[in-house]
Amino acid sequence: MTSPSLLFARMRETAPLVQCITNYVAMNVAANVLLAAGASPAMVHAEEEAGEFAAIAGALTVNIGTLSPAWVAGMKAAVAGATAAGRPWVFDPVAHFATAFRRQAAAELLALRPTIIRGNASEVIALGGGTSAGKGVDSGDPIEQAEDAARQLALAKGAVVAVTGAVDFVTDGARAVRIPGGSPLMPKITAMGCSLTALVGAYAAIAPDQPFEAATAALVTFAVAGESAARDASGPGSLAVRFLDALHGLTAADLEAGGRVLAA
Repeated sequence: MTSPSLLFARMRETAPLVQCITNYVAMNVAANVLLAAGASPAMVHAEEEAGEFAAIAGALTVNIGTLSPAWVAGMKAAVAGATAAGRPWVFDPVAHFATAFRRQAAAELLALRPTIIRGNASEVIALGGGTSAGKGVDSGDPIEQAEDAARQLALAKGAVVAVTGAVDFVTDGARAVRIPGGSPLMPKITAMGCSLTALVGAYAAIAPDQPFEAATAALVTFAVAGESAARDASGPGSLAVRFLDALHGLTAADLEAGGRVLAA
């Protein structure tokens, strides 16, 4: 397994271009997170260019936080372009269970075989066909209850599944790891999860044949940066600023320390 530190060093060296289709609230945060981490963001979602651009980018991320028929068409065009070009793509099924429109869009995108699925416990449980306690974008289920659903979803869809929470969980159906860290303040900041999805895309871009390792490295990066930022933060506002600075200041050695990745 390629270590998070080695993938981090590779990302900093190559500054991969990541096409991010994400929601209005998350665009600025996700772009800044990618820049601070060492990647290059592009917020391209229009159907007329999304597919063409996906062939240029190193990876695609699709977040369904903002949905309309036009956005769904752009998402599908981007996925088609990425797939045709052999690029990995990451699916973030934000609150996919909330409305019939979201359920349909999520089902159609899931059928297009994402490389990596990143969601909270409630989203993953529901995506796997279970009953979750989620309300809107917030998870209502403990992450431990999503682990079996994540394994089954990974096997059924041939994808890596990353469930994020107080202790993150990543599986490809056979292997699985847990990643502790971060800060309890992080869920109080808008678009942290969405920007994490974008960072998963950055790692997938530089390790397209290692989606399990890519997802793990992204989650480790967030966990370490979140812990670092929280040390001097007095609340979510100061944490948001310090988090970007912590990401920018990270080194490969920071990701190597502390036995962050635990076998599950």
